[in-house]
Amino acid sequence: MFKSNHLLFIIPALIWGSTWYIIKYQLGTVDPIVSVSYRFGLAGILLLGYSKVRKLPLSFTKEQHFFIALQGILLFGTNYWLVYISELYLSSGLVAVAFSTLIFLNIFFGALFLGDKIKKNIIIGAVFGLLGTILIYQSEFRRIDFTQDQIKGLLFCIASITFASLGNITSSHNQRKFKLPVIQTNGFGMVYGSIAMLLIAILTGKQITIDTSVSYLFSLGYLTIFGSIIAFTGYLTLIGRVGASKAAYTIVIIPVIALTISTIFEGYSPDIYAFIGMALIIFGNVLALKNKK
Repeated sequence: MFKSNHLLFIIPALIWGSTWYIIKYQLGTVDPIVSVSYRFGLAGILLLGYSKVRKLPLSFTKEQHFFIALQGILLFGTNYWLVYISELYLSSGLVAVAFSTLIFLNIFFGALFLGDKIKKNIIIGAVFGLLGTILIYQSEFRRIDFTQDQIKGLLFCIASITFASLGNITSSHNQRKFKLPVIQTNGFGMVYGSIAMLLIAILTGKQITIDTSVSYLFSLGYLTIFGSIIAFTGYLTLIGRVGASKAAYTIVIIPVIALTISTIFEGYSPDIYAFIGMALIIFGNVLALKNKK
């Protein structure tokens, strides 16, 4: 679907830069775990339907299905369930800042489970990216008073980042060891993740409801098509090409995209901290992603 690594980097960043705000429209009437199940169930069915129409191979071994399911439950299930919950207690900006630390976990887990080398320029670039993100959202950090709800939201967010990183590493493993195609793997993985979340919802007594408001249905459609199908196809393809640590810079650049969107559509006026923060993030990306050749 995508041939250029630049597009694989830019498209997920642009899309996910807006989804932190869009997720807010999923919260309220429908329990977060049910909304996650709807989102990825629809996305998975659409991807598998696309694969069927295009006559893409859909036959995999039991071992491959196990790792596809593991990727789905980690990345398309538990991760987003915890993200939705964390946004009940924290602002989307703070969650975005927290997720910029994903790259450090990808580096650590990549070295631990895949034997990836830890490169100095990636670490230094990640530090610049994190500092830049903190500067952009420094005003929100000032409002943190560590209430019980904020601590709860932070713990959910940390757990979510951990599951997301493990999902990234599982995807990298699936592409390296089994040479699994991203589109079909995502299709099955999203369905597996959706089913797992639905089962947890039922077993924990959550109500299986649907919000028929325009805002909920529109946000669900946007998150399904753009936030799930298109963005994850690009991002996980990039992981297969350049590795989980470098691909995670897509997440680091998201605050710059989110800030730009807020400036255009919400009348946000960037201050000096925001401009310095954006410069640090861009510098960190250039440093980490530069090709020595």
